[in-house]
Amino acid sequence: MNKLYIGNVSAEASEEDFETIFEQWKIPHSGPFLVKTGYAFVDCPDEKAAMKAIDVLSGKVELHGKLLEVEHSVPKRQRSCKLQIRNIPPHMQWEVLDSMLAQYGAVESCEQVNTDTETAVVNVRYAAKDQARLAMEKLNGSMMENYALKVSYIPDETAAAEGPSAGGRRGFNARGPPRSSSPGLGARPKVQSDIPLRMLVPTQFVGAIIGKEGATIRNITKQTHSKIDIHRKENAGAAEKPITIHSTPEGCSNACRTIMEIMQKEALDTKFTEEIPLKILAHNNFVGRLIGKEGRNLKKIEQDTGTKITISPLQDLTLYNPERTITVKGAIEACSRAEEEVMKKIRESYESDMAAMNLQSNLIPGLNLNALGLFPSGAPGMGPSMSSVPPPGAHGGCSSFGQGHPESETVHLFIPALAVGAIIGKQGQHIKQLSHFAGASIKIAPAEGMDAKQRMVIIVGPPEAQFKAQCRIFGKLKEENFFGPKEEVKLEAHIKVPSFAAGRVIGKGGKTVNELQNLTCAEVVVPRDQTPDENDQVIVKISGHFFACQLAQRKIQEILAQVRRQQQPKPTSGAQPSLPRRK
Repeated sequence: MNKLYIGNVSAEASEEDFETIFEQWKIPHSGPFLVKTGYAFVDCPDEKAAMKAIDVLSGKVELHGKLLEVEHSVPKRQRSCKLQIRNIPPHMQWEVLDSMLAQYGAVESCEQVNTDTETAVVNVRYAAKDQARLAMEKLNGSMMENYALKVSYIPDETAAAEGPSAGGRRGFNARGPPRSSSPGLGARPKVQSDIPLRMLVPTQFVGAIIGKEGATIRNITKQTHSKIDIHRKENAGAAEKPITIHSTPEGCSNACRTIMEIMQKEALDTKFTEEIPLKILAHNNFVGRLIGKEGRNLKKIEQDTGTKITISPLQDLTLYNPERTITVKGAIEACSRAEEEVMKKIRESYESDMAAMNLQSNLIPGLNLNALGLFPSGAPGMGPSMSSVPPPGAHGGCSSFGQGHPESETVHLFIPALAVGAIIGKQGQHIKQLSHFAGASIKIAPAEGMDAKQRMVIIVGPPEAQFKAQCRIFGKLKEENFFGPKEEVKLEAHIKVPSFAAGRVIGKGGKTVNELQNLTCAEVVVPRDQTPDENDQVIVKISGHFFACQLAQRKIQEILAQVRRQQQPKPTSGAQPSLPRRK
């Protein structure tokens, strides 16, 4: 991937001109310049040199009055699913980038490239060629925080081996090197696939970690090849602030050690006498395996590293704060070793969960959970505390809906009346963005009276769109403090079912609805003595936190699908199949 294409070349340009430019900018090249009419090619000795040429020359250096365009030279047969996106704003949140990329298709991998530039560069692989092409068309030249993104193809080594069949799961090129995103190659972590290191630091040390005009944090980022997010605006007035570090395990550990050293130096300079322990945040799903049977794993880490480790109690958890605090006390070097061992266990647990989840049917077939921010890295508008693997029952608890396009569903979600402005946003921007992101129609129904305490949000779309839209609405209400810091967001949702199917939802003696409630932890009520509407439908009320509501909705839709199948007459031999019964 070290061959460069140089475009917009003047007819007067010569090989000597390019030699002079590359020498002037101290860019090494490993072969002669092949100059054609209007363009040229050159080989660089390595990826670092190629990236330097692109960063330094493309769109910035003139030759005979024409601005050069420099990018990777990619043969047509290898213009498949892999793109390189450059000039990404340096402080752009990872979750924002991931959400942006997910608009154009399923992102299989997204790896940061180490460069000497202030802006960021990532290599992205989409699941299909048309998705990569669409992303290229939409993103190239688009503005992001006053930065114009630059998108180009990069060689897809697997494309030639796979031939014309680009669909389905991709394999490896048997004769070529493994993909750069393969585990164990020391590549930068995927944007949302690798679990980051999250730590808590005392608020009074945040300034020292950032440094004057951000110099210190930029230096840490560069030295450790990490992406570091300091969540300064969260929990205003709190004594501690979370920091999220994205990198390889080694990069995370190096960044963590550097931050601990900065805090210790600042404590000495400010005569801060209290001990500053290392505090790691970890999702509760992983903590049991970190502790081990009878605490053996944790005791071994303590003995091996010479540290004292404690873990915050379960009582501190809520759905929107599913992380527990692992406090490590000891010398910096000892704490650093303990961090490596703790995170090794947590990453092993995460990878095990991901492998198990991939073996099961997803809650919603085709749903890109990474794009929703349910895994460690967060989602726009959700805050880091939502950066978590869903609790047991959010996946695998429902069988798939079958193949083909899922039917559109209508859900009425009830939110506090005071929250309507936050959901709509300034000039309707938030609700428009939410609708676009989810792929759903989202409307706020008029208030039923002057003193109405709740407003109805009407969401229309297929299951994946429902999941995305409701996920963001729950998160927005938490983010805007419509619920207390330790209070779970619980909302009521209404779905309509055919009146003849209501009994199936209830079950004999209420058995089905009771099982539903036990399974999902949601409250499910089918009000008695309802008068069916003009479409012969009645309401089912579902109340609970986000995952509980989702699981209950999916289970009820399963029951309805089963009822519809049973209602559909079987075609007789030799006769045309009859139309399914209308809802």
